[in-house]
Order: sequence, then C-alpha cells, then structure tokens
Amino acid sequence: MTEGGGSGQPAVAGGPAPHIPVLGAPVAEFLNLHDDGIYVDATFGAGGYTRAMLARAACRVIGIDRDQSAIARGFDLVEASAGRLTLIEDRFSNLETVAHSCGVDAIDGIVFDLGVSSMQLDQPERGFSFRFDGPLDMRMDKAGPSAADLVAQVSERDLASIIAMLGEERHARAVARAIVRTRSEAPIRSTRALADIVARVVRSKPGDIHPATRTFQALRIFINDELGEIAAALGAAERLLKSNGRLVVVSFHSLEDRIVKTFLNERSRVGGGSRHRPEVVRPQPSFSVLTKRPIVADADEIACNPRARSAKLRAAQRTDAAPQAGAMDDLLPRLPSLGDVMRGR
Repeated sequence: MTEGGGSGQPAVAGGPAPHIPVLGAPVAEFLNLHDDGIYVDATFGAGGYTRAMLARAACRVIGIDRDQSAIARGFDLVEASAGRLTLIEDRFSNLETVAHSCGVDAIDGIVFDLGVSSMQLDQPERGFSFRFDGPLDMRMDKAGPSAADLVAQVSERDLASIIAMLGEERHARAVARAIVRTRSEAPIRSTRALADIVARVVRSKPGDIHPATRTFQALRIFINDELGEIAAALGAAERLLKSNGRLVVVSFHSLEDRIVKTFLNERSRVGGGSRHRPEVVRPQPSFSVLTKRPIVADADEIACNPRARSAKLRAAQRTDAAPQAGAMDDLLPRLPSLGDVMRGR
C-alpha cells in the first residue's frame, strides 16, 4: 500500500500525466464527484482519471492496479495528493478486500478502464504487442503461466477455442494448427515469432488490422483472466457502492462491453411478463442506467488519441436496493480455466 500524508487540499500536481485518459471528461461528469467523497480508480494505469478526480473535488481516491510498475510510477502523485490518494497493488476483482483494508465500507463512485494500457503495449519486455520484438509474456502481474507457456503446452483444440472465442478470429483453427506444427520444430518464445506464424495463415488487405491482432488479444485476455476479473469486479462494485453512487466503465472491445451491458441490463430490469405469461418476479433493480447508448469519443479526441476510436463508456447509478445474488459466471464465455488447459484437461 502506498499512501500520502498532508493537509487534504484539492490541488494536486504530481508531474505531467504520461497520457490523456480516454473519455476523461465524460468519466469525470458521470462520477458526479463531490468534496469528501470516496472514489475508486480500479485500473490506475498512468493515473489520468485519478488526477482528474483529485483536481475536481476535495475527495479521497483509492487507486488499484495489478501491474507493479504502474503502482511504482504513481508514487509522485501519492506524495502530491496530500493524503487523498492511496495506491494498492492488487486485482480489481479484490475490490472489496482492498477497500476494507483502507478502512472503507462504502464508496461514492468507481471507474474501470478495461483492457491493456498503452504503456504496457509500448514496453517490448512485457510481450503484449507484436509492434516490437520481445519475450512472449503478456502477464499483467508477472505471475502464473506466460503466453509462451500457453502456446508451448496447450492442445490444438483448446488453442483454437481460446483464439476463436476471445479473439473472435475466424481462422482460429488454422492459427492453432500452425502454432502446434511450429512448436514441434522449435519453441515459440518471442512476439515476432508468433506474429509471423499467424501472418502466414491469416491474410489481410491493405488498411486492415495486423493479422495477429486477434490472436494476441485472445491470448492476453486468457492469460490474465480479464473477463473473469471484469465480472467479479462488477459484482464487487454493486456491493460496495453507496445508494446514488456511480459506476463508470470504459471498454475497448465487444467482449468487455457485452459483459458490462448484460450486467447493467440485468441489474436495472424490473419485473416483466405478458398477457400470455405471468409476471416474472425479480429483485428490485440495484442500478439505474445513465447511458441508454454507450458514450463514444468525438472526432477531436480520436485525432489526438487514436486508442479512443474503439472506446465505449457505460455508466449507472446505484439504487438503495440490496445487491442482487446470482452467479457472475453467467456473463462469461464457456472456456476451460487456465489451470485446466495447462494440465491438458
């Protein structure tokens, strides 16, 4: 845990932000920031949203990131925050435990910026991107099997399922077959080696995304259990938010957005039926959706930050109803766990 000490004044410096957060202005608006509020930046990253929160109100912020390097880069901001920022290295699915460790039982708002950060993509040694040649790693917290371990051990069938479902890659079977054939001759240890394998079987036209994009996305999501983390974190946010507290989520691809949309639809739905069927008895809605359609970046923001092109923001306000029970696994695609595929089950 990293925590600053001081007077608690709203002004905060901490040096220039390494990047401009995507949809930063609407995120701050939907959070409905106010003095003395307690907010969570569940994906601290470069601290862009946190800076905006601290500057906008005399509030307290808990920043979470599973990436140790992101927490380390936030030390200056902690010092400049005059005691209003606490940084915790952890997964955001552990949101409740993190909040309780900070002496917090309820929060006024939370923001999630899903997926991999631009900083992680720009570090060749992290192995997230094929733009640079580096070790085939992709682990956000440097724990557990790496992407190199995955492509070295997992069966062709499981690889094809992972790439098809999490990468939405139409040529998943051909990609998996090529990986298995290549690894029988030599280990696949670098990002460039894997990208070259995929490019040989997935053809692309000028102007298309790189043919390895979907495969890299799938492996990264699977290695880090990103979708499982999202589902668990949404449930934790529901339990932790105060009445009228705000949930804001920025997602970057359809799998993430589908989970968020489905969760909010379920949690905001009232009883229904028809003249042919009895009314369905449902729990009282625990959220009121604030964005009938997702907020997207305008042309000016996309020109300044191309990453914003695929961003979708959804926001909701917590009601005073009790948190809803139910398995969050229903939000997830049906795939075996990382442990199971590594053991060949």
